[in-house]
Amino acid sequence: MVFRPGLYLVATPIGNLGDITLRALEVLKTVDLVASEDTRKTGMLLKHFEIKKPQVAFHEYNEEKALPRVMETLQAGQSVAVVTDAGTPAISDPGFVLVRAALEAGMYVTAIPGPAALILALTLSGLPVHSFTFRGFPPRKPGARKRFFAVDAQSPHTLIFYESPYRLKDFLTDALAVYGDRRAAIANDLTKFYEQVQRGRLAELVSTIQEADLKGEYTVVIEGAGGSSSEENDIEIERE
Repeated sequence: MVFRPGLYLVATPIGNLGDITLRALEVLKTVDLVASEDTRKTGMLLKHFEIKKPQVAFHEYNEEKALPRVMETLQAGQSVAVVTDAGTPAISDPGFVLVRAALEAGMYVTAIPGPAALILALTLSGLPVHSFTFRGFPPRKPGARKRFFAVDAQSPHTLIFYESPYRLKDFLTDALAVYGDRRAAIANDLTKFYEQVQRGRLAELVSTIQEADLKGEYTVVIEGAGGSSSEENDIEIERE
């Protein structure tokens, strides 16, 4: 691997440490600084692979404050790896502000690909995959969440969301109210021993999780408007 000074967005495992790539390990061993969403969690990852690197906290609550230090490191001709708690940086995680600043400053910016929960959940959902819209985390308040859902109510694309265990029940109830009883899938603990993907219609899933002990971050996949026509589109694409 030819290594250039610059900013590296390094995707890390979302559960199973065996999913880390050889390139990710090489970059983490080579860079001068690791900008971490959670230095404790990243520290555990680095220790597991016997990597020793200085870290700087870089998360949604301190991005603006930490940005100057990271940029100073880059401007000094050194390299920085951006690592989130799990998955691909900047996807519903910190990273965008830093990427934009580095690009505007003419820095070298690249990404080391790896796991992303939204893609894994989509491929395991059993719903159309040819065209999808990723919406990230919805608003926490019911009214705002329903308005957020309504933006895509007529979209034919498969919809993907992230949600916390504390709001998943309300999320599904509001999704049912806005979208109707569409097919959906709920995924959690992806790549882990207890990986689970629950599939069914929204009304069924709302009922299923009422008494469930919800833990961890969830990815919810919901079929687009006109469900069956989306399937036909998939078939047409395969024929072409």
